[in-house]
Amino acid sequence: MRTTLIRRALEGLIPPKIASPHSVTGGSVGAQMSGVVDFYSKLPKGPAPPMSTGIKARYWDGKNASAAPIYGTILSLMLLGYSLDYFMHLRHHKNKHH
Repeated sequence: MRTTLIRRALEGLIPPKIASPHSVTGGSVGAQMSGVVDFYSKLPKGPAPPMSTGIKARYWDGKNASAAPIYGTILSLMLLGYSLDYFMHLRHHKNKHH
């Protein structure tokens, strides 16, 4: 019972083509190692490519980096704040003092 639990737990760690019973029990060590070397030589080398997408990838990563979103956000917040002030309060003071 415990061997099946251990086998299931370790199943995802070892690639199935390398850990077959035939390669473990029979053959020479060189044949076993060639399977391991073949498997690991096919894996991609170097750092993983950046996975950022959307606004972050467009404006902050890579060669097109700029601060345009920051300035746009500040400007839009200022315009929104002024328009709210105007329509809620300042338009009443347009022609008269109180």
